[in-house]
Amino acid sequence: MSEKITKEQVFDAIRKVIDPEVGFNLVEMGLIYDAIIDDDNNVKVVMTLSTRGCPLHQMLTQWVKDAVKEIPGVGEVEVEVVWEPAWNISMADDNVKKALGAL
Repeated sequence: MSEKITKEQVFDAIRKVIDPEVGFNLVEMGLIYDAIIDDDNNVKVVMTLSTRGCPLHQMLTQWVKDAVKEIPGVGEVEVEVVWEPAWNISMADDNVKKALGAL
């Protein structure tokens, strides 16, 4: 059995995914809520988008899936988009808030 994948590894992989609309990665924007990893290293990423009508919905979820699949030893990867809690700028890292004028 390969080593257990950690949440940190999943979040680090997702940090490579940049939201092209704002130029920040999805983790620092606060869009990634959780990563659930089972005993077989199957990963379920729970995330949201900044708006329900996000035109990049399909691309961003595919990019997240592709990034997580690059982790050595990962099994199946599922990305679930949720709308609760709704995303707002307060969930983002301070550098993002500053750049977007929210600080």
